[in-house]
Amino acid sequence: MQDTPTILVTGCSSGIGYHTAKTLFQKGYQVIATCRQEKDVARLNQEGITCIQMDLADPTSIQSAVQIILAMHPVIDVLFNNAAFGLPGAVEDLSRDALRFQFETNVFGTQELTNLIIPVMRAQGHGKIVYNSSILGFAAMQYRGAYNASKFAIEGLADTLRLELKADNIHVSLIEPGPIRSHFRANAYTQFKHWISHPEQSAHHKNYQAMINRLETVGPSAPFTLGPEAVTQKFEHIINSQRPAIRYRVTVPTIAFAWLKRLLPNRWLDFLLIKAGGDGKR
Repeated sequence: MQDTPTILVTGCSSGIGYHTAKTLFQKGYQVIATCRQEKDVARLNQEGITCIQMDLADPTSIQSAVQIILAMHPVIDVLFNNAAFGLPGAVEDLSRDALRFQFETNVFGTQELTNLIIPVMRAQGHGKIVYNSSILGFAAMQYRGAYNASKFAIEGLADTLRLELKADNIHVSLIEPGPIRSHFRANAYTQFKHWISHPEQSAHHKNYQAMINRLETVGPSAPFTLGPEAVTQKFEHIINSQRPAIRYRVTVPTIAFAWLKRLLPNRWLDFLLIKAGGDGKR
């Protein structure tokens, strides 16, 4: 790896991605950020952070962005697959189109980008690929089915890729945050209103109100919520580690449920997950 690593971070308009890109840029790293909307690309570029427009739901956008990025920086030391969003709703209320929409960005686009960067890392003889997963990548909670499934899928892809790239000096790590302060809930509420058009007709309509109250809450809505710096710190550890860990768990709930999943019978774990989710309240 070169003295100043080149780091590609997706989903940098706000939250974890923005904090990571800005912090590493201020520390002198070569940072390439991506955002889906042009207004966010312009804002980050005005701040001095190199930012490229990329919509992970659009293969043409991904391919075009990668061409631009590699023309500027032919070496990519670290890829941080951070971009994602949540689409809330009971599983039985999620249409095929809704599930596909969730997976296009969180899974298909993320992996398409990764597959384009892998040959670059193999040719340069090194690289690190980091997926930003979630506590919901291994412990499902109510009314988050589409997002749960997308993060479970990411974990499966990352675990497989780690085995397949072991001989290529390309490390694959997962960061698994719990509750982190961001615009995630506001964006999720927008998706809910779009895809669950008649929540009052759902068998889950009473619990939806609790979920809506949570999504509309300003500030932390769950205990043990941390700021995005908690994830940035883990990511920076990966950058500077010769042998990064496979999983980095962030926040008390993530650490607790990782242990509980190993120790408890499934039915006991289900009970705790229902309590933790509070019928969508948390």
